[in-house]
Amino acid sequence: VCYSIYNTLIKNATAYCSELINFGDVDNNVSRTPVSTRMSFSSPRRGATVSFHNINYSVKMKSGFMCKRKVTQKNILIDGVMRPGLNAILGPTGSGKSSFLDVLAARKDPAGLSGEVLIDGAPQPPNFKCLSGYVVQDDVVMGTLTVRENLRFSAALRLPKSIRQREKDEKVEKLIQELGLSKVANSRVGTQLIRGVSGGERKRTNIGMELIIDPPVLFLDEPTTGLDASTANSVLMLLKRLEKTIFYLYFIYRLFIYMVKLDEEQLSSSLKGIEDRLVEEYKNSASYKLTKSELERITQGQDYSTRPKSRTITYSTSFFHQFNWVLKRTFRNLMLNPQTSFAQIGVMIFLALVVGAIFFGVEENSSGIQNRMGALFFITTNQCFSSISSVELFITERKLFVHEYISGYYRVSVYFLSKILSDVLTLRTIPAVIFSCVAYWMIGLKASAEAFFIFMFSIVLVSYTATSMTLAISADQTVLAIANIFMTISFVFMMIFSGLLVNLPSVADWLNWLKYFSIPRYGLAALEINEFTGLKFCDMTNVSSTLVEVCTTGEGFLSKQGITYSTWGLWQNHLALGIMTLIFLIIAYLKLRFIKKFT
Repeated sequence: VCYSIYNTLIKNATAYCSELINFGDVDNNVSRTPVSTRMSFSSPRRGATVSFHNINYSVKMKSGFMCKRKVTQKNILIDGVMRPGLNAILGPTGSGKSSFLDVLAARKDPAGLSGEVLIDGAPQPPNFKCLSGYVVQDDVVMGTLTVRENLRFSAALRLPKSIRQREKDEKVEKLIQELGLSKVANSRVGTQLIRGVSGGERKRTNIGMELIIDPPVLFLDEPTTGLDASTANSVLMLLKRLEKTIFYLYFIYRLFIYMVKLDEEQLSSSLKGIEDRLVEEYKNSASYKLTKSELERITQGQDYSTRPKSRTITYSTSFFHQFNWVLKRTFRNLMLNPQTSFAQIGVMIFLALVVGAIFFGVEENSSGIQNRMGALFFITTNQCFSSISSVELFITERKLFVHEYISGYYRVSVYFLSKILSDVLTLRTIPAVIFSCVAYWMIGLKASAEAFFIFMFSIVLVSYTATSMTLAISADQTVLAIANIFMTISFVFMMIFSGLLVNLPSVADWLNWLKYFSIPRYGLAALEINEFTGLKFCDMTNVSSTLVEVCTTGEGFLSKQGITYSTWGLWQNHLALGIMTLIFLIIAYLKLRFIKKFT
């Protein structure tokens, strides 16, 4: 058992250490062949030798509140060699383990980073994070899909199209056998609502999704977190059998102490004393001298500290191939999530029946005007507030999207279009159409096909616009509650300027401009023009003991509301909603496009 310890963190002149344990074979013949930016899948490959030289990463830490906030800087200093085999990074909380792992995996922000990471003696390629495997601490896998479906998805997008689908499927089946997942291959991984496989099987599925590309280097961020002792041992034994260069974080000091065969007296000593002794013994060991000489031989006097850090994402498949697979997965996930698909349709049918029953059979009199306005206002605002359910569209899958995107699964545009087609065009269109078919005829609105389809088109467009605004606000949010608050406040203000709660022509000029940002206003105006134009509302009024019929036209009512009821007056509302939808979708896409890609 060989172990090596490096100083990793300097704080207030006190050195903390992060221990690096190497269980692999020693190989002093390190080549200088440049690392290819494309991967060959013709035959399994052994792990690569990873060396890191004068790594210096500066982190600015903020503490305190507002004006009293202090900014301190931490420096992580390290260099060494990792050979093919199992390599553990040990250290206490705050010692820089995760930062060090991300530096080696090319997933750390190049700003503040100096030094060089070499792969088999050659500079790390710019797309190294797409060529290596990285298993994050929190499992990122589609829980509604089966183990086999998740592995096939990874193979379809990360293996080049030059490999036939049959060969990809064979590779998946072989990997399932090697990972011991044959019995659960057709079982769903599991979500909060769907019971799935065990924690160890879930972790092995995550590892398998990275092994599908046969990476020369595999990184794992605390792979045993949340697992019991037996399951954790099986995961580590699996990693040990792989002929790769594997890095993983570990925090169990007693296991490390046991592995270097320290006696009981030393076990009872303080952790600080153990660390000091380990550091001192390592510096006096032959392993330290061997590592130091090997580092000097690899660099051979070359200065890598000034080399500019470049980070790029490359893809193995085309846009349309990615779009096909991501769209299929998105729709399958939608269908297998009853709370987001069938439940939403059920709620819409229930609301349509309730609204239809309350405003059933509106008449063409003064009460009919009020009932029509109430029904149309409720329908419009309901479409807006129903769209809040799309807040979680990007938030719940944020970790999954970020991991798959920076690993080269698919382009941002592919993910974005798939989500738009599945959520906006499916979960917003179908419920709105069903709602229209039920509520429109129960309420007794204008009985003509043209009016019905304009009504349906109007509320669908309102739903699209409200959903697009929800996506634009939530695309860069990480907390669901905060996004919900922003959306609720926005819709409340829009509702005030919709045209029912306040007569818009009477609003002061310095506030009247806010109506142009109200989604319900455009929707309600379109529905009012569609419904009231051509109608006549009459009441019998007692004038001098004589019943007199007093009538008003729908056009007259619209004029009092400040609504232009011409053909252009109707369609300008749809045009405004369309433009707002486009603007909000562009904002949402740009937020995803420029999302933080580094840790």
